[in-house]
Amino acid sequence: MNVIDAAYQRRAIKHFEPNHEISADEERKLLEATIQSPTSFNIQHWRFVILRDPQLRSKIRTELGNDQAQMTDASLLVLFTADMKAWEKEPHRYWKNAPQEVADLLVNWMGPFHEGREWLQRDEAQRSIGMAMQTLMLVAKGMGYESCPMIGFDIEKVAELIKLPEDHVMGPMIAIGKGTKDAWPKPGQLTLDEICFENSFT
Repeated sequence: MNVIDAAYQRRAIKHFEPNHEISADEERKLLEATIQSPTSFNIQHWRFVILRDPQLRSKIRTELGNDQAQMTDASLLVLFTADMKAWEKEPHRYWKNAPQEVADLLVNWMGPFHEGREWLQRDEAQRSIGMAMQTLMLVAKGMGYESCPMIGFDIEKVAELIKLPEDHVMGPMIAIGKGTKDAWPKPGQLTLDEICFENSFT
């Protein structure tokens, strides 16, 4: 599918075929494409938790997820998290294939950029999560699957369930599978004139 077509046709689908299975090859293809997403300093700090256990998914749906059917019915449920301290964990890994002078520059800059700026570490983690989520949803659409991004769950309790490390941050989850109902018509689209400005706001 053309990327522009995928961008326009991607919608948050709420109803999935519960018996459809995404093959291991398809799942790997989806995730391998997702990690092509950009990250600041190439630190690739997203961490994906594949929620595969049916009992775990049912618990999240009924007790922590506002009974959203896509949490159990979708073929694949991916929870996005990120390691906020990835910038200090063997950072040379992220530039091992770059020319030495480039690697030295970026690796040596990485620490001063992040050090002591916890707000920035969190912001960067969430920005990277957002870009990876969009990649996953567009690739899923291109492969003939529907998706639904979700943040309507008890973040703190789900974090406990998955044993989220203290230096990680929670993001949304995405359900992927074969849709059984079309999305509603788009509820309201702002025009470019309302949201796009030249050089400044005034």
